This record gives sequence, structure tokens and C-alpha cells, in this order.
Amino acid sequence: MKKTISTIVLAISASIVAQENSASADSDITTKEYKLYKKDAHASYYHDKFNGRKTASGRKFNNNDLTAAHKNFPFGTIVKVTNEINKKFVIVEITDRGPFIKGREIDLSKKAFMEIASNKKSGLVYVTIEILK
Repeated sequence: MKKTISTIVLAISASIVAQENSASADSDITTKEYKLYKKDAHASYYHDKFNGRKTASGRKFNNNDLTAAHKNFPFGTIVKVTNEINKKFVIVEITDRGPFIKGREIDLSKKAFMEIASNKKSGLVYVTIEILK
């Protein structure tokens, strides 16, 4: 019984440390310096039909992840996307190519888009895109 309790305590401690490390890593990303890439860019989001499909980087797409598609950024690039109207921002990783509609600069996962959208029913937001230095 003592062995089981100590194993549980160790597992809980490890979980707490992992959560603290994850939280500090997230705050590190949001406080890092970003280089302006583009203002007044059109951002849209992926349709649910793409869930589970393979992206150009080889990763499986999930609309609940904080990811994005861009035509030129290398895969793994971390970008800050800020809604120019409400100033809400999201940090995403580039995992795919696109968008392939003229005039659109970046496709966000649905989760990322909804975090910054003023109007949840719109499919397009004007954003500022900054690249993590």
C-alpha cells in the first residue's frame, strides 16, 4: 500500500511540474520579440473537413490546435497573429501551405481564428502578422 501511495504522489508531482513548465514555456513565447511581417493581412480559417488530413509538413491537421498555413514561411515558424480591430492575438505554428485564395495571407486553425475573431460568424479577419525572432 505504501508503495502505491508513493507512486501516486510521484506521479502527481511530475504532473504539476510538467504543467508549470508548460505554462512558463507558453509565457516565454508570448513575451519574446516578434518582427513585423505584414499589416492589414487577410486571415481565414480551415473548414472542419480538413480535420485528420495530412498537412504539407506531414503532420495530421487538427482544428483544435494552434496552427496555421502560409505560402512561404518555413514549417515550424512561430507567428503572432493579431486582430487589428480588437487587438486580440494568438501564437501559432506554421504546419501547412496555403491559403490558395487570392488576397488571403494566412489560414488559421478554427481554434486560433475563434480566439481572435470579433464576429465568430465571419470567415475573414484583418490581422497583423509578426514572426518570432
